[in-house]
Amino acid sequence: MSSRPLVRVAVLALAVAEGVLTLISEEDPYGAVPIAIAVLALVVLERRPVPAFLATLPAVLYPGAIVPAIIALYVVSSRYRDWWIIAGCGLLAAAGFVFPTTEFAPSIWDSYTLLGVIYFTMTALAPILLGQFLRSRRELALRLEEVKEAREHERRLDAEAVLAKERNQLAREMHDVVSHQVSLIAVQATALQVSTADPDARQAAGNLRQLSVNTLDELRHMVNLLRASGTPSTELTPQPTLTDLERLIAGSAIDARLVGDVPDGLEPPVQRAIYRTIQEALTNVRKHAPGASATIEISHDDTDLTVTVTNTRPTRPTLALPSARHGLVGLQERAALLGGKLHTGPLPDGGFQLRLRLPVTAIGMARG
Repeated sequence: MSSRPLVRVAVLALAVAEGVLTLISEEDPYGAVPIAIAVLALVVLERRPVPAFLATLPAVLYPGAIVPAIIALYVVSSRYRDWWIIAGCGLLAAAGFVFPTTEFAPSIWDSYTLLGVIYFTMTALAPILLGQFLRSRRELALRLEEVKEAREHERRLDAEAVLAKERNQLAREMHDVVSHQVSLIAVQATALQVSTADPDARQAAGNLRQLSVNTLDELRHMVNLLRASGTPSTELTPQPTLTDLERLIAGSAIDARLVGDVPDGLEPPVQRAIYRTIQEALTNVRKHAPGASATIEISHDDTDLTVTVTNTRPTRPTLALPSARHGLVGLQERAALLGGKLHTGPLPDGGFQLRLRLPVTAIGMARG
């Protein structure tokens, strides 16, 4: 019997209606007691199916109300998998249906009685089969849901495996190609630093060698992070912080100075965003404004933290270097993740300015 209130009320009403009609037809007031017991048994049928079924059998024997027994037999069949319980209840129900029709007659094996046995056995079998069908349907629905969840889990695992394979392949390509080229740059810079007698050339070669070494070091960290992406052990601790700004500016091979104070208490993602912004700005100055000087200004107020990198116009011829602007796109994405904005653009005097603005409420800055 369904747990929905309307269905429960309808079933009880049907059992009561059958009992009332049976009492009217039999004209025997004593039959009200087993009928009342059978109807009350339906109330506890969900919690105690087998005892409730047994309580409906007296009403079947006297005065002949069979609806409560059929309903109880259906619930027993839908709740239990043990065929001994189901078959036993079915036989009891069939016997109870047949017994009143014999009227204790000696000719129990006459044709009418045998037909009654067949009919009432089928009557008992119908709720059993219906209950088993609905039970199998529920179990099949649960199995299909489990299969769906398992397939979804396998799909996620396959996607993660593909991504891990692609990350590993990309990491190998980055290591094999980029590190090889940067290593050659470092070796040639070292050779130039040793062989040249020009102090300016020696200093430039030393800066070039140091930049190559730093690039290789960061490349190694990035390759490790790329290979570890998607695993619980992924850590960003090798990433630089604002304490490395002085080293970054000193090794930039350009005339750069830092203006303003770096606020305390910044979260690591914010520190990395500021560091990468300054690093990308200095890289662009070296590439696109040879001989220019740069000013890095960090300021903050009650609402925003602002990092501004401004460079003068180039003093040497600009080389045509490849650029896809991926660096600026990455900086814009970093800023957006922190709720900030990145502005870039040329200046009237031929210079260039990059400005990162982050809201104080989003960067976790310690307040005094």
